Amino acid sequence: MPDARKPLISGNWKMHHNHFEAIQTVQKLSYALDAEDALAVDVSVHPPFTDLRSVQTVIESDKMDIALGAQNCHWEDKGAFTGEVAPPMLAKLNVKYVIVGHSERRELFGETDDDVNRKARAVFAAEMTPILCCGETLDEREASTTEAKVEGQVRAGLAKLSKDQVGAMVVAYEPIWAIGTGRTASAEDAQAVCGFIRGVVSSVAGADAAASVRIQYGGSVKPNNAAELMAQPDIDGALVGGASLDADDFSKIVRYRLA
Repeated sequence: MPDARKPLISGNWKMHHNHFEAIQTVQKLSYALDAEDALAVDVSVHPPFTDLRSVQTVIESDKMDIALGAQNCHWEDKGAFTGEVAPPMLAKLNVKYVIVGHSERRELFGETDDDVNRKARAVFAAEMTPILCCGETLDEREASTTEAKVEGQVRAGLAKLSKDQVGAMVVAYEPIWAIGTGRTASAEDAQAVCGFIRGVVSSVAGADAAASVRIQYGGSVKPNNAAELMAQPDIDGALVGGASLDADDFSKIVRYRLA
């Protein structure tokens, strides 16, 4: 696998862990990983906003091979947007990855494809890397409209990005019906959609961008299914929800190659 496609395993903590719990979790995770893991896999953790500074401090003071990530951001650098967080604010905390367009943001908070695209562009402008999420509902899957839904989200999310930016970013395929439900797409189903996404990227930004963009799978990823998912040719990582809250479980997912 080319260096550009080094697997990225990301832990999305959602609205869990206060800053004390966050420090403990990232420390336990660091203890469970070693230098060989860092060579084989990139790892990011995405705590709530209130935890970011605390987690940044412990990652940097202990020289952990773990990247700091955020779960969301606004698309403006500053302004009268009460309750929002600007990309440059995250960059000042040495955040490397920012999740944009997670299905919970789309479904619960009404984010549109245009909102998601503006966020992706703002994340790049602040010299961070977006993790662009896409995925279908159960109804859409049963209606055989998965590809149409995912293609629309990906094309909209990549709009106005350069080919180099597209090649450097991360796309996360998260079937909504598999998030937090215990249901997981089969490895073959996940590969089919991730391969389809790579084809969409190629049609938008060219073969080079498609070859280097990292595509994660997310949706009830656990220690017992990570290796099978990661063995698929177009799955370059995982966006992990519930299992990332426990350092032992998350470390086993990061070390999937040893399973």
